[in-house]
Amino acid sequence: MDSDLTEIRPLERRVDSVFRVRAAGEEGGFVLAVESQGKPDPDKHSSWTYYLAHLYAKYRLPPFLLVVCKDKATASWAAEPIRVGRGFHTSMVVFPLVLGPGILPVITEADEAAQDLGVAVFSALAYAKDPGLTAILDALASGVADDAERSGSGSSAETEEAGDVDRVDWAEIVEIGLGEGPGRDYWRHLMATYTPNFPGSNTIVEESWLEGRAKGKAEDILHILEVRGVEIPDAVRERVTDCTDLDVLVTWLDRSLSVAHAKELFGEE
Repeated sequence: MDSDLTEIRPLERRVDSVFRVRAAGEEGGFVLAVESQGKPDPDKHSSWTYYLAHLYAKYRLPPFLLVVCKDKATASWAAEPIRVGRGFHTSMVVFPLVLGPGILPVITEADEAAQDLGVAVFSALAYAKDPGLTAILDALASGVADDAERSGSGSSAETEEAGDVDRVDWAEIVEIGLGEGPGRDYWRHLMATYTPNFPGSNTIVEESWLEGRAKGKAEDILHILEVRGVEIPDAVRERVTDCTDLDVLVTWLDRSLSVAHAKELFGEE
């Protein structure tokens, strides 16, 4: 078998959300990958194993996988350890952390949601299929708005770092985690009510997702050129990383597999 494990042909593998967590007494902190899982999927076992190995190799920090489930059956499946190996030896074991119905409390009071937005957000995602979801989202939206209002009493820099950014992040995580359906539609309605600029014609989720895809494509282009030994002038590197047009980036990605010089990415102009 080929001993070269370099991935020349890029494959898209995207975790729902990734966070670097800094904790007191933990040097460097750790990396937390969060996945929203709607049903059992055996293919996820290989993906989750890859995510953790890749995050550890990339950041040199302990990675943890948190799986948020919307029903007890999926939560039970996701909590099973993923064992890689044979009967005579286990090479690796992955232990996902799981949040789901029955594990998290049902939060339907705005004051309680505002006390700990993180718990309230995961509670909403865990009970996304519960008939009482609207009451949970009502409390969460009010709690998010209250948190932003309290943060607004500080300086503009403090507000951006400690309040508004967190509010936007929580809103985005909820929208992604709810998935397509009436729950997400209702959440968008609530956010439009509490924060008029969200979701708008271009939702925060959409903008963030497109930006992430563009950044990923740019990194793939540069990585392929580097692996092939093609010299990359600073001007080319800057143009590739600054581009946000996915169609253009896909064209450059295709060309990166065969061009002899980096400037040939851009074709004849």
